[in-house]
This record gives sequence, structure tokens and C-alpha cells, in this order.
Amino acid sequence: MAIDIKSTLSNSNTLSPLSGPQNTDPKAQTLAQHPRTVSSDSVSITPQAQQVQGAQSSLAQLPEMDMEKVAAIKLAISEGHYKVDPEKLANNIANLESEFAQKLNDI
Repeated sequence: MAIDIKSTLSNSNTLSPLSGPQNTDPKAQTLAQHPRTVSSDSVSITPQAQQVQGAQSSLAQLPEMDMEKVAAIKLAISEGHYKVDPEKLANNIANLESEFAQKLNDI
């Protein structure tokens, strides 16, 4: 099938690719002239997430572990030389729990 290019180009009803039908809708013209502003998004953090953030920042402030001391304690435990003071351990656990309770009340 052959196409006659001369008759196609001479046809006055043909639109060029850059021209197209004009939008005569006044609303569309107004929107084109005045684009909408986009509202910003917002995020809210739950109280539980705030508690987790507080705990993470508290942990970040704690000193690093002394791995040499940990190794020495492991060795002493494995050899049977490590002695635990039950009263001191109980006091330390009670103090730790009261610190946790106070931190939760502060949040």
C-alpha cells in the first residue's frame, strides 16, 4: 500500500503535532494560571515511641563495656573463683528498678 505524501501535506484540515485543540473551559484555564499549593505532611509520634526514643538516648549516654573486665569475670566464673554477694546484688537490682520507674514517670 502506498501513501501519497503530497496530498497528505496539502490537506488543510491536518493539525501539526505542536498545535492542538485549545481548552476553552474557564476552570481549566484558571487552574493553569494559578497552580495549587501543596500542603505539608505531618507526623505524630505515639507515647510508646517517645518512650523508646528516651530509652535509646539514655542507653547512648551509658559508658562502653570494659571487655577485659568481662573476660576476667568469665574466667573467674568458669574456674569457680567468682563470689557473688547476694545482698549487694539484691540492692543493685532494687536500685535499677527504681531508676527505671523514675525514668518512666519522667516521660
